[in-house]
Amino acid sequence: MLLTGATGFVGGAVSRQLRENGHEVRCAVRQGPARLDRSFVVGAIDGRTDWRAAVAGVDAVVHLAARVHVMRDTAPDPPTAFRLVNVEGTRRLAQQAAEAGVRRFVFVSSIKVNGEHTLPGKPFRASDPPAPEGPYAESKLEAELALREISAATGMQTVVVRPPLVYGPGVGANFLAMMKWLHRGVPLPLGGVDNRRSMVFIENLADLICVCVDHSRAANQVFLASDGEDLSVPDLLRRLAAALRVRARLIPIPVAWLRFGARALRQTHVFDRLCRSSEVDLAETQALLSWRPPRSVDEGLSRTAKHYLEANTR
Repeated sequence: MLLTGATGFVGGAVSRQLRENGHEVRCAVRQGPARLDRSFVVGAIDGRTDWRAAVAGVDAVVHLAARVHVMRDTAPDPPTAFRLVNVEGTRRLAQQAAEAGVRRFVFVSSIKVNGEHTLPGKPFRASDPPAPEGPYAESKLEAELALREISAATGMQTVVVRPPLVYGPGVGANFLAMMKWLHRGVPLPLGGVDNRRSMVFIENLADLICVCVDHSRAANQVFLASDGEDLSVPDLLRRLAAALRVRARLIPIPVAWLRFGARALRQTHVFDRLCRSSEVDLAETQALLSWRPPRSVDEGLSRTAKHYLEANTR
């Protein structure tokens, strides 16, 4: 088993789960010296990366390594930067994996391939037509299409997993900022928001990825991931605050005011993330794989908050 991105946030959880499931895990890292047992240093990931030594003799590949979406991209040409890693790097790995006789290639994509937002009662489904917005999501879709072509040409089975926001112990970015606001008692003007957003606890995502490695019905399919319970932003903040043992201070500002303020400050992306809906329908994943998230939302929030408190209250 080859795992890329093993040193990342999701990669560590996937590596542990694979080993618990009895897999012998080989890790590909970008630069040396290798920090993990059975690691292969592959250097920069693009269309010229040599994966041959890493994929030799393995039965399956789980590909997590990617150039991830960031709010303020500093690359001079973000579309090209995303394509080099997420498309050409993935294509190169899949081609060399197929040449080496790899049976199955599991690719962790993004729910952003489906789109940015959902309407009430219309959650994203794996069978929906893709509607990516922006270079990151577009690169993920292009990588999925490249894998489909390689699978058709070589017979190597491919599986695509599209997760929404992933959280868990050690999470960073916006979720970490949310925990800091709550823990410090910062009043948040989000009490009037009525939306629904799907997330996935890192252990639930790792479990699903491991199922996709072995399940016979996963071959050549696309699966969406989530915890199976969608929350409004106010509900998420209250439940996360309870896990942090504080009270969420939520002010019920009208959503129209928030939208106006976001436009005035040129922060509409922040408004969209906090106030619009992005729901995932797990029915297709559950029906095909007989899979249920092993951890509830509250378990996931509790473990995430516990890690944060241990790291910040010493």
